[in-house]
Amino acid sequence: MTSAFFGRARRVTTCTALALSAGMLLASPAVAEPTEPGPRPFVKQAPLDDSPAPVLDMSQPAVEQGTARTAAATAVVRPRFDVTGDGRTDLVHRRWTGWTFVAPSNGAAATVFDEPRGSGLSFDLVPLGDQNGTGKPELLALSEDGVLRLYSESTLTGGSVTWSGKGWTLYNKIFSPGDISGDGKADLLARQHNGDLYYYRWTGTASAPFAGRVKIGGGWGVYDQLVGIGDNSGDGRGDAVARTTDGKLYFYGSTGDPRTPFKPRRELGKGWNTYNQLLAPDDRNGDGKADLLARDAAGALWAYSGLGNGSYSARAKLSGSWFDVDQFASAGNIPTNGKRGILARDKAGTLFEYRHRNNSKLDTRQQVSNTGVFAGASLSFVSALDPGPLADFLDVYQGHLISNGQTDLGGGWQIYNLIVGPGDLTGDGKADLVARDRSGVLYLYPGNGKGTAVASRIRVGDGWSAYNRVLGAGDFSGDGRTDLLARDGAGTLWLYRGTGSATAPFAKRVSLGGGWNTYNKLAAPGDMSGDGKADLLAVNSAGDLYRYLGTGTGATLTPRVKIGYGYQTYGDLY
Repeated sequence: MTSAFFGRARRVTTCTALALSAGMLLASPAVAEPTEPGPRPFVKQAPLDDSPAPVLDMSQPAVEQGTARTAAATAVVRPRFDVTGDGRTDLVHRRWTGWTFVAPSNGAAATVFDEPRGSGLSFDLVPLGDQNGTGKPELLALSEDGVLRLYSESTLTGGSVTWSGKGWTLYNKIFSPGDISGDGKADLLARQHNGDLYYYRWTGTASAPFAGRVKIGGGWGVYDQLVGIGDNSGDGRGDAVARTTDGKLYFYGSTGDPRTPFKPRRELGKGWNTYNQLLAPDDRNGDGKADLLARDAAGALWAYSGLGNGSYSARAKLSGSWFDVDQFASAGNIPTNGKRGILARDKAGTLFEYRHRNNSKLDTRQQVSNTGVFAGASLSFVSALDPGPLADFLDVYQGHLISNGQTDLGGGWQIYNLIVGPGDLTGDGKADLVARDRSGVLYLYPGNGKGTAVASRIRVGDGWSAYNRVLGAGDFSGDGRTDLLARDGAGTLWLYRGTGSATAPFAKRVSLGGGWNTYNKLAAPGDMSGDGKADLLAVNSAGDLYRYLGTGTGATLTPRVKIGYGYQTYGDLY
């Protein structure tokens, strides 16, 4: 798959007919090959133009409630990404198109933060502040394949890459609480998939910015959001907040000791799972205390003023809608990318796309193929096989697996009755494929991260003919690894938790409950709600469409919500 913006891996005008969505392949027998001389044609459908980026609203004053900061505490919260020079943090964010933007704190229009050729999209973003005394901030950008880059002396439109390091797929979340070591410079924390938390001290050298890691604790996997907020306790050291999957928010105050940087947690309240991303704006309102922002399901940002004692004021709603943002800098969620919606094929063989934009709903459908051209075709719609934000369309044509109508991924694929692309299964940050043959053996095909080829297959196991649906698009278990769902003939839905191992990619299956045979169609749309967790769609015989959001627990989905009707017109969903 060749990217229109291949230097930045942004397939904004991709050749795929589908733009962006999620998918699955329903088990189906081989069909007669078409007579066309080449792969089946389809309408090339680029993403719609981005909606205007909202301006950042910083107009609300500080809201004083609770106990004031102690008189002895004089530390001031410094901005970690002030590129406009007004003393406040400007909001870096990645939008659904894959582009990184900066929304200035002064309310000016957002600008594109340009990244070097070949860097890929900024999967996660961690502002550090002015680490080198130049008056301009440093920013960390993480790519999906685990390359962490340091942008020095950043401006509204970019920065200079002064360091990069590989291997950061070892972690499912990196964040900075601010200064831990006491040298006045922001440090870095990183959480492994097993919940262990590690500390990286800033060295003071931009070309080798971090000292060797030090483990500071375990058990941090219970949180689905980890936010480094800066100083909200008044001691000049970095603090953090963490949210559990049941919506409880906890405050971790600093100790001043890098070996054990946080005091025991203190609960701040319940109900915080109404938000899909929590993020740190540093001192938003100019009172010298670290604040907190939270985005709700409708895309609104809510501001909580820090009180300087590890607690927050009542919330205030900011203007503008931010639902088109996939990932905020300094946000606490595990980031996601590669699928956002579903593909539907009607009974005549015409393809339609339904997108979503982090609001748990589907947009109006768009026809994305010529009428009837895909009748009887063996199709898949898989998580992006290149570093771009858009899912890839696969068609088995005369035994060859054709990606987006132009890239031949090899022959021999006619032996499979199911091909699924849930994302990265091998732990290298590159999306992979799994395929089931007619005897029920499942194979893993590692992707090359470019969308141009897959490696030799690896046998996963047999017995997969027991399932009439196998699908996936992202992380259902909450550990940041890609998972797979499978429904058996009795109607039980099973979760296969991803391990990140190419030779044994799935842990022992876990039941998500029975009764799923009430649905004749299931589809994996990726992350519909914008919280980094994979979600599920289901259609019953009446054509009603239901949404199940991932909880990140690996054991349950949220109760179903009806979000559409009329889906009986489709023979397949992907």
